[in-house]
Amino acid sequence: VQFEEYGGGLVQAGGSLRLSCVASESIADYYAIAWFRQAPGKEREGVACIESSEDSTSYEDSVKGRFTISRDNAKNMAYLQMDNLKPEDTGVYYCATSYGSNYGCYDAFGFGMDYYGKGTLVTVSS
Repeated sequence: VQFEEYGGGLVQAGGSLRLSCVASESIADYYAIAWFRQAPGKEREGVACIESSEDSTSYEDSVKGRFTISRDNAKNMAYLQMDNLKPEDTGVYYCATSYGSNYGCYDAFGFGMDYYGKGTLVTVSS
């Protein structure tokens, strides 16, 4: 599977952005879809994840209450709504997934995923 992310850009602190991710094939069989980000000089980290079972979601602590992940299997799309953005949210955001019906968000955040898009840059100014 290949992903293409879009929707990044420059925004002031307190603003919002909505990232979108389109997959090259059906995502219905992929149990977990996640968004990762890589800030300048830092390692890539998981920020939000959604599992297909009951659309269970998980978030990294710093984005809880501000970011919302969703998926639309019929359109092969995933989304990340980001509100009340902070300068520390700056980074390249990637859509990702892995094979495996049991590879969920806990695994994604702990071990990463198999497939990543090329990313979209989000810059939050203070």
